[in-house]
Amino acid sequence: MDILTTLQALNACHGPAGDESGVAQVIRTLAAPYADNITTDAMGNLIVHKKGIGPKVMIAAHMDSIGCIATFVDEKGFIRFGRLGGLDVPELLSTPVRFKNGVHGVIRAEEHTDPKDLKLDKLFIDIGAEDEAEARAQVLPGDTAVFDTPVQGVGRRLLSPYLDNRIACVILLMVLEELRDRSNDLYFVFTVQEELGLRGARPAAYAIEPDYAIAVDVTDSDDTPGSQHDGTAVLGKGAAIKVMDGSVLCHPSMVAKLRTLAKEKGIAAQTDIIRSGGTDAGAIHQSRGGVITGGISAPCRYIHSPQEMVDAGDVEACAALLTAFVQSKLD
Repeated sequence: MDILTTLQALNACHGPAGDESGVAQVIRTLAAPYADNITTDAMGNLIVHKKGIGPKVMIAAHMDSIGCIATFVDEKGFIRFGRLGGLDVPELLSTPVRFKNGVHGVIRAEEHTDPKDLKLDKLFIDIGAEDEAEARAQVLPGDTAVFDTPVQGVGRRLLSPYLDNRIACVILLMVLEELRDRSNDLYFVFTVQEELGLRGARPAAYAIEPDYAIAVDVTDSDDTPGSQHDGTAVLGKGAAIKVMDGSVLCHPSMVAKLRTLAKEKGIAAQTDIIRSGGTDAGAIHQSRGGVITGGISAPCRYIHSPQEMVDAGDVEACAALLTAFVQSKLD
């Protein structure tokens, strides 16, 4: 599976938190040749089942992205908007966006706004409308917009919006394509509304009742100028095996298992500890009576910005490690 081409296909979809169906449809098509069964639950989670007789394993990657939701159209046709997930206001200036219906615009700030006073209520989207009537003919309050920035390769690196977490969706698809041993009962879950508080993973885990789970996501890369060293992973050093983030302390047996597999299989791996933030693991590990949960992350620069960056070698390492885990003997 070509990583860049698949990523481009996913990012061509409109998929902010709460409206992930376009992304889900593309993933369903790509996963269908490798699935025994594909279902969609009431929340919109896409569940790809590979039947096996061993323990039940849930592998989760969220489909949704951060985005904007229109809240008001003024008399001049400018659109005020709210957050869908963790928008970082300084990162938004001059970012091109597109609405679900294909309308394009750009995010700008009110004139003469002092940078220290830059807040979301100082921003607006300009779609080129001459007045309120023209704007409302194209965009209404409640309509959502996503970053409209390119997906491209930069050497061995990928530069793209929404690597958080479309790159993990690509990783799950890569594993589905590579699977040979089907001893374990595998549920590949492409979850919704993670950016709004892990909302999709919670009911999915409750329904599946997994014995083991792994959340696949991105993690902050601690290698850029001025880093505060809030994390441990860096680009180019392999799959990041999660130990802790703001939502979970991964089960020690899962951390040990993943480290052992990486060593045995010669897969480049490193440790993932971040002080804040979280993944679907935070919801899954607390489901029902508890789930033995781990995490595999792709180090990523500039998370939640209009252009994020990962290393293709790290993505391949994540896919290799996850493949090794789901095909391993689990007690």
